[in-house]
Amino acid sequence: MEVVAVRRGAVRSVVVAGSLVLGVAGLAGGAQASAGEATGVPGVPGARGARVAPGAGSEADVSYHGRVRLAGGRLRVWLIPANDGPAALPGATVRVRLSADLADRQESVQGCARTGTREVVCETGPLPRHGRGRHIALALELRERPDEVSVRVDTWWNGGASDRNRANNELVVLALDTGDSYAF
Repeated sequence: MEVVAVRRGAVRSVVVAGSLVLGVAGLAGGAQASAGEATGVPGVPGARGARVAPGAGSEADVSYHGRVRLAGGRLRVWLIPANDGPAALPGATVRVRLSADLADRQESVQGCARTGTREVVCETGPLPRHGRGRHIALALELRERPDEVSVRVDTWWNGGASDRNRANNELVVLALDTGDSYAF
């Protein structure tokens, strides 16, 4: 069993046999995890203890495109992060927040971590100047079967680079429980 502390918020996530299980436990702002616990989220830049690539002083225009689909309490989110420059980024972290609670157990996705009852963060991989990051596919189980779910997507961390056009990397998509895909 591995316990990790996440940089933002007061949540600890527990990875048990490949499944990510949420364990809400208050972490005082800036407090370290107890001895023996990992202090970073492997593969998710910006998490405490994770290797952070320098981006301070650079400028990059990060945006997200993709689609969401809700069917029978299962939410699918496909994202493609992009960077319109002017500088390349070694990586960023995208946050996906929902208007409905996630089920206790979720399929583990490489480079992603659950950070709350309604929130998941994922690393984008390198974002070249005028290029795209890795494709991110989330298959999320919801606690209940809502008729609709609002999906909020934004940049959680970008290595300290400035982004003059934040309007294209902060968006909300409403998915109805019809099985249809909604593009953004």
